[in-house]
Amino acid sequence: MDEDLERKLKRHRAALSKCRACGDLVAGAIPIVSMARHPRAMLVGQAPGQVEKIDQKPFAGRAGKTLFKWLAQAGLSETEAREQIYIAAITRCYPGASRSGRGDRVPSPAEQELCSHWLDAELALIRPVVVIPVGRLAIDRFLGNAPLDLLIGREHVRELNGRETRVIPLPHPSGASSWIHGAGHKSLLDAALSLLQLRLADATRRVPR
Repeated sequence: MDEDLERKLKRHRAALSKCRACGDLVAGAIPIVSMARHPRAMLVGQAPGQVEKIDQKPFAGRAGKTLFKWLAQAGLSETEAREQIYIAAITRCYPGASRSGRGDRVPSPAEQELCSHWLDAELALIRPVVVIPVGRLAIDRFLGNAPLDLLIGREHVRELNGRETRVIPLPHPSGASSWIHGAGHKSLLDAALSLLQLRLADATRRVPR
């Protein structure tokens, strides 16, 4: 039942909020959690950014503005998206700025491994109808390391926790990512958002367990 899921997610968020498995990565950085209570879909990003570290809300910065603009094209306002989609990530704490000065540092393989059980637990609890991996790290987690041109704009079927799940990847919305500016890539994004609109509508109409 939805009420049972809500209770389980509340306990999960409380445990996640206390996690310090990676130590003090950046002063004041603590796990960022999604507040969706009855999610039917999951969105998985890479890691929180500097703004998320301050606001304690996933996708609160400039990349989030782009992401929610895309989701609006798929039929959900930012408020609806935050209520209906559980927003997770490969790692949950701000990893700090990149040494190059362009964007944030990519979480190390060790950090990704330390954080992976939180995502595994969420997938098992929510059993989402659709998963939306955003950016390279998240796409690799669900679809493997194939060229984005072959993955974005298509719907992929994967079995997750014994359920057939639709995986619809999106490019990273950060300005540090140049993929979206490549030839034909905007049309692939539009195709992905059209698919997402259909699947999210199905997800929100799903009969409660």
